[in-house]
Amino acid sequence: MSTDRPARRTDKAAKGMALSLAGMGVAHFVAPKPFDSIVPPNLPFGLTPRRATRLSGVAELTTAALLASPTTRRLGGVAATALFAAVFPANVYMAQQWSDKPLPLRLGAYARLPLQLPMVVTAVRIARDTGETA
Repeated sequence: MSTDRPARRTDKAAKGMALSLAGMGVAHFVAPKPFDSIVPPNLPFGLTPRRATRLSGVAELTTAALLASPTTRRLGGVAATALFAAVFPANVYMAQQWSDKPLPLRLGAYARLPLQLPMVVTAVRIARDTGETA
């Protein structure tokens, strides 16, 4: 019974992360302007903020799909880890940009930064633990 708990926890975490990433991925296409506004300047390869927003949306939707399926979940955990690392500069840039926003918004922007650590840890656990008991 105790050996089944970690598998259930990993399964639940993967499904929750998949749902969250799917929602954010859709939001990148439905309402792209807020995402465009936090894209750091000087992107490589001549990327525009809108292209970066679209690529990020595609990455989130793809990662969500990988996490949702038990057969691709390990790869989904790896992809989520990479995705969270890749979008971290945008979160830092947003926190810097929002220095003139009301205090609750500034606090939210800065609170996002350390909150990415548990997301990365969870994604690594999903990648590491998936398939061990399946």
